Amino acid sequence: MNIFETLRLALRSLNRNKMRSFLTSLGIIIGVSAVISMIAIGEGAKAKVEQAFSAMGSNLLIVLSGSSSMGGLRGGFGSMPTLTLDDVKAIQTDVSSVERAAPIMQSRVQISSEESNWSSMIIGTSLEYFEIRNWRPQSGQLFTQSDFDASMKIILLGQTVANKLFTSNQDPVGQIVRIKNTPFQVIGVLEKKGQSPMGQDYDDTVIIPMSTYQSKISRGLGRYLSGIIYVEATSLNATKQAEQQITALLRERHHLAVGSDDDFSIRNLSELASSQQEGTQTMTTLLASIAAVSLLVGGIGIMNIMLVSVTERTREIGLRMAIGAKPYHILTQFLIESSTLSLMGGLIGILMGVSLAYILSEKLMWPMILRNDIMLLSVVLSSLVGIIFGIYPAKKAAALNPIEALRYE
Repeated sequence: MNIFETLRLALRSLNRNKMRSFLTSLGIIIGVSAVISMIAIGEGAKAKVEQAFSAMGSNLLIVLSGSSSMGGLRGGFGSMPTLTLDDVKAIQTDVSSVERAAPIMQSRVQISSEESNWSSMIIGTSLEYFEIRNWRPQSGQLFTQSDFDASMKIILLGQTVANKLFTSNQDPVGQIVRIKNTPFQVIGVLEKKGQSPMGQDYDDTVIIPMSTYQSKISRGLGRYLSGIIYVEATSLNATKQAEQQITALLRERHHLAVGSDDDFSIRNLSELASSQQEGTQTMTTLLASIAAVSLLVGGIGIMNIMLVSVTERTREIGLRMAIGAKPYHILTQFLIESSTLSLMGGLIGILMGVSLAYILSEKLMWPMILRNDIMLLSVVLSSLVGIIFGIYPAKKAAALNPIEALRYE
């Protein structure tokens, strides 16, 4: 009896009890579908975190000015201006692990066009800001250095602001908007950025040259910077080194005594992103581990049903042995039956897992990322489960005495 004949007999035996075969595979189906869906959603959540932090900028550090203390009232970092534009230049030129740095001055203002008005965040910054944020115009163009030098009254609009101030059939580029009764010409509309990890709408922003901001929007701080500094490290691995070097540089520039507190604060967003990704990865691993238990339960179910099948088919096994079947033929047949049950369960589980992941991604509004290696591994593991848990019943069937099997009632 060749392997193909043994396979045909095994499949015919499973086909005789379709419902029992399906119920036997149910544990494998649930396990595989849970593994596929949980890992797909987990990878999607990880990608969403990466996307959110990528929108903030590359290898980003944020330097805030000092905290205030007056009359017993204390304010957090950023409440007391301690940073200067010279600090920005020094960070960019003197710190080896820094690629570029940009000052950020911002406030909330009312912006009006001929037809509408909107309250939004206005940012005054330098050209480096757009490189750090990986932010490009969807239409129009960015500022030039001559625009900064001449303090030109020009402005870039975020998508949200452009949609609020102009109708869909209007091109904002070239239009005039007003801030504090000062006219600004729109030279570009920035590409969509989306939301921050905290839910802030990045596109609800307008940007003007830093020199224009100082002369038209905010005055009175002299050489001090009324805002923060964005710093891009040379690489993701260099962010910690950049943080340490910037701290040493600013303490030296601000003439801070040894042991005294910093009059600034540095936020490392790369570390925050890594922490969130680690948390997501831990949760994904936990869910996948719980789902993998279903594979074990499914394997035990297969073993139990195959043992029952051996008992039910004892006379059949005796008859086959009596007409020439060898023990390894019986062993092979039962192993094929158990592995086929688990393999079919694995394939059905993949289909169910992909469907479940799609439904969850729609409900949670997360991207769904299917990993081909995980799906292939699920099929391989489900087949191995069938083989491993089918060995004992198969060996028990192959070890039956033909005479005693024929007498079995």
